[in-house]
Amino acid sequence: MDFLRYEKLRSLVRASCSEQTQRLVDEALAYADEKLGGLTRYDGGPLLDHAAAVAAIVLSEIGLGRNSTVASILHDVVRLAHKQLPAEELLALTTDIRARFGEEVVGITVSLANISQLRLKVSTEQADNFRDLIVSYSEDPRVILIKLADRLEVMRSLEMFPREKWRKKSWEAMNLYAQIAHKLGLYNVKSELEDIALKYLEPKDYEHIVAKLEESADERRAFIARFLVPIEERLARLGIRYHIKSRTKSIFSIWTKMHKQHVPFEGVYDIFAIRIIIDCPPEQEKPLCWTAYSVVTDFYTPNPKRMRDWISIPKSNGYESLHTTVSAEGRWVEVQIRTERMDAVAERGIAAHWRYKGVGQGAQTSEQWLSRLRELLEDTTQSLAQRFDAKPASGEIFVFTPNGDLRKLPEGASLLDFAFDIHTSLGSTCVGGRVNNRAASIREVLHNGDIVEIQTQKNQTPKSDWLSFVTTSKARNKIKSFLREEQAKHTRMGREELERKLRNWKLALTMDEAVAYLVKYFKLRLGTEVYALIATQKVDLGTIKEILSRHLSGEAEEERRAAVAEAEAERQKQRSARESASPQDALVIDDDLTKIQYKLARCCNPIKGDEVFGFVTINAGITIHRTDCPNARRMREQYPYRIVDARWRATAEGAFRVTIRIVAADIPGMANHITEVISRDLQLNIRSLAFGAASGGCVSGTVSVEVPGAAVVDTLIHSITRIKGVQRAWRIN
Repeated sequence: MDFLRYEKLRSLVRASCSEQTQRLVDEALAYADEKLGGLTRYDGGPLLDHAAAVAAIVLSEIGLGRNSTVASILHDVVRLAHKQLPAEELLALTTDIRARFGEEVVGITVSLANISQLRLKVSTEQADNFRDLIVSYSEDPRVILIKLADRLEVMRSLEMFPREKWRKKSWEAMNLYAQIAHKLGLYNVKSELEDIALKYLEPKDYEHIVAKLEESADERRAFIARFLVPIEERLARLGIRYHIKSRTKSIFSIWTKMHKQHVPFEGVYDIFAIRIIIDCPPEQEKPLCWTAYSVVTDFYTPNPKRMRDWISIPKSNGYESLHTTVSAEGRWVEVQIRTERMDAVAERGIAAHWRYKGVGQGAQTSEQWLSRLRELLEDTTQSLAQRFDAKPASGEIFVFTPNGDLRKLPEGASLLDFAFDIHTSLGSTCVGGRVNNRAASIREVLHNGDIVEIQTQKNQTPKSDWLSFVTTSKARNKIKSFLREEQAKHTRMGREELERKLRNWKLALTMDEAVAYLVKYFKLRLGTEVYALIATQKVDLGTIKEILSRHLSGEAEEERRAAVAEAEAERQKQRSARESASPQDALVIDDDLTKIQYKLARCCNPIKGDEVFGFVTINAGITIHRTDCPNARRMREQYPYRIVDARWRATAEGAFRVTIRIVAADIPGMANHITEVISRDLQLNIRSLAFGAASGGCVSGTVSVEVPGAAVVDTLIHSITRIKGVQRAWRIN
């Protein structure tokens, strides 16, 4: 182990740390050298050079302590182990590091390895998401600070990297890491990252600004000297201890202003700033800063719009300073007034506040600033998330597409949510996918850093049960929208199909009547649900026809019974009227035909309920004829003296035979349909049935049926004529 190679780091440790820490750092260097032996950087030097340089930045420029320094030295060991070693060997390595250097060091190195495995993609639109993702991996706030030091060292050494890596690493430094450094108050780190990134992203612009700054350097120094003369004299008379820095704007800041304002280098007026740094105890900081402000504005006119007071109300990252812009010799000069403590915080971030002399020392103080930094990280992530009106970062996860695009989803999101987040068509046809190269269902819950691939099928469509497990509003809205469209389509298709079938079936039902009955039958709420059942073929149309036919038969039977009852009541009324008006010697026909000398004529077959009369024969007694009998007219004209009035007794009961002639289409099963209607539906006895062929593709025949009276005959004929294919039906003598 060549410790002399890393003497810079070791001297920094000796200057600021205990002997125990010095021994631990040397042990970490030796351990890393053993594990990384033979591995080199792009310039041919040992890979450990990078880790040692990061540790030096962490210790001297950011101000972290022992565990962070040791973790920085070991971070490449754990990073490469994550990529190359099987799980058992990786576990053994982390166990060894834990035993040698402690739990905190292992936790920091593992988190750094996780961030290194992120496949960051150059995408301005997703820069905020990538920043959120990096911060979300930093449960220990020291992790993000070490990662910033790591990237700063990479940018300082970028010249040795292959040219094809320059642009990607520079874009990440400018858009991701510099912005995080800004949020944490690490302004020096931010400015250096941006300047180096600009050098590689816009080399011509960078060189142009550098050349212009060099050209105007002498003139700036002369102006600053003239500007400070009256200020320094007044501050000296007031007995204020101070020193002054003049700071040129960062190259990136100048370049940004030139592009935003569309001006050349000469059009940027506040190229430099004067910083007055006061040395005083904490209780005198505010009054002395405002005294210095008064001195400056006594000699130079301030621009009230450019006044910034971050002493009364410091920034969330701890930054404190008074800023003003004054006019001198026709140009604007920015003046910053702060104390030594405030300057340390501004230069090195919030860590400097807690390490600054006089504020506090020791482990408790370290915990204080780490706690403050943890709050700051949370605020940073939430402020980024608020731009998307999203949940706080604690309720979010970040997942990748196979191409490296980053997607931000709420915690608990499923693979299906991810598919809909990419594109509606992808979500609608999603049947599953692969998570980290492992087969997964659409219900799979995703986790931070997962790499997700979606699998689709053309015939897949959104299902209503998907709503039970998706969590994003986009997925829910798209699924509901599709289901509404499908319902509308099914409603239209189902209604058209039912209308067409009702016309073909020739059922005595309107569309509305049919749908109303089907809703009741299937115990649904809406007619649209009936249409959906038909459109999706969940109910066969043959079943629909059978249901409606049974419904109509039931209605017909009810109508028949009501009609019979009404007709019987009417006949009873008429009989009563006739009985009261007719002569007392009128023949009363009873149900027992054996007790009196009369019989029913075969020429017209009268039955109870028919209008009848009696005809006295010579040898056979009295025969009863219907008033519309074919022979009635002849008998009344030739033998009026033999005509006897007759009527049926109201209480008469019996079975009478009636014959019905039927003409119907010659189709199979016609006789069977007729017998079913008579026997099953009307529950009447059939005495005879005869059919034969007729002209025009028809059949003709008769059926003799026993009925209780004439009222039933009308119902019988009506029921027969409603049979599909029956053309005519009538009673014959």
